[in-house]
Amino acid sequence: MRIGELSARTGASRRSLRYYEEQGLLVSSRSPSGQRHYEDEHVQRVRLIQAFLAAGMPSGTIAEMAPCMSEPTEERARRALEIMGRERARLSEAIDDLAAARDALDHLIEDNQAYLARLAADGR
Repeated sequence: MRIGELSARTGASRRSLRYYEEQGLLVSSRSPSGQRHYEDEHVQRVRLIQAFLAAGMPSGTIAEMAPCMSEPTEERARRALEIMGRERARLSEAIDDLAAARDALDHLIEDNQAYLARLAADGR
C-alpha cells in the first residue's frame, strides 16, 4: 500500500508517517520512482506508535523499543518493559510537579480572593 492508504487506515497524517520514518520508527520500501510502499503489518505498527505517543512517550524513546516492535523476543520485551517503566516514572514525577504548581497557584488565588474580600468589606 502507498502512504495515502496507510494514512487512511491508521488516521495518521502523511506528514506523521514521514516523521515516523525519519525517527526510525517505521521503514518502508521504495518504488523505482521513489514512492513509499508499506505492508499490512505497518498498520499495526503505526497504531502501536500512536499508542506510545498518546501515552506521552517521546519518539526517541519509542525508537529504543523499535527492535521489540519489529522482532519481539523475551530479551527485547524485557528491555521494552524497562523503558516503559522509566517513562512511567518520568511521567509520575511530572504529574507530581504539576500538582505542586497547581497547589501553589491555588494558594495565590486564595490570597487574592481574601484581599478582594477585605477591600469589599472596607467599602472600597
